[in-house]
Amino acid sequence: MKSFLVLSVVSLSLFTAGCGDAKGAAAARPKVAFVSNCVAEFWAIAQRGAEAAAKEQGVEVLVKMPPTGTAAEQQSILEDLLAKGVRGIAVSPKDPANMGGLLDQIAARTLLVTHDSDAPASKRLAYIGMRNYDAGRLCGQMIREALPKGGPIVLLVATLDQDNARGRRQGIIDELLGRSVDAARFDAQDAALSGNGFEIRATYTDQFDPQKGKAVIEDALGRWQDLAGVVGLFEYEPPLVLEAVKAAKRLDRVKVFGFDENDQTLQGIVDGEVAGTLVQNPYEYGYQSVTLLARLLQTPDEAQRRALLPAGGFMDIPARRIDKSNVRAFWDDLKQKTGRK
Repeated sequence: MKSFLVLSVVSLSLFTAGCGDAKGAAAARPKVAFVSNCVAEFWAIAQRGAEAAAKEQGVEVLVKMPPTGTAAEQQSILEDLLAKGVRGIAVSPKDPANMGGLLDQIAARTLLVTHDSDAPASKRLAYIGMRNYDAGRLCGQMIREALPKGGPIVLLVATLDQDNARGRRQGIIDELLGRSVDAARFDAQDAALSGNGFEIRATYTDQFDPQKGKAVIEDALGRWQDLAGVVGLFEYEPPLVLEAVKAAKRLDRVKVFGFDENDQTLQGIVDGEVAGTLVQNPYEYGYQSVTLLARLLQTPDEAQRRALLPAGGFMDIPARRIDKSNVRAFWDDLKQKTGRK
């Protein structure tokens, strides 16, 4: 990581050299971009944070969301932003393993940070977000408490191409099966996984298609009458799971768990229909990403710019567990930050 940061700072130095004098910079607000991996309420919250930071820092932020959540759409958005000469880009990479060349091209020509999901092999300056493996283990602890006798579990996730999805899933599996901590471990999607009283019956992917996500959970509920729990790993998925479980009249037998702070998920916790959710802080993802990019642009001294980068290239915004005990306080705070009633 140390050598990577040195390379990143060198790229940063090359980028900021020759950016124009103070008068030129003052003539128009620098443009930075905040790019999500799909369209979702989660990202609408992040947009609020990004816009608040842009206003405070005196920059213009372009918020871009791939309409159908495909890697090709995101790549097209990134290429367009690069062509337009934005001064910095914060992105949640859809497919970091296959986007390395593009990400490094961006890093060579402008400031690049990742958020929500990382691309650790790229030349990005920093990653802003939670440790998804740790969040998965925290979710696993919540599942174990709700299901002390264990049982068969089904997981629903948008894709396993993204770093965040793989980390969350693996953390859940390792915690439920009583394994040691190993963020580098990865169990194949079709692997037979059981132990410690739990069985991972299936990991379904819906490719960001809500209809497909609901359909596969309906199929799982029809196929296995003994399911004890279903987990939705992305923001839009817990409500789909809840709808399917309610339609099957299995709320008394199947526990619903989730990630993120969809209003339907939070209402489900209030109503006692969702056991709990692991929340990130999308507002802070947007706010901190744009703040960091803006401050780097505003700092002419290389040593000072280096000091702005988070230690180890990672700005930790920890996950939190939300359940019946704290859901109302969390929801009230979220509404205040986003201006919702």
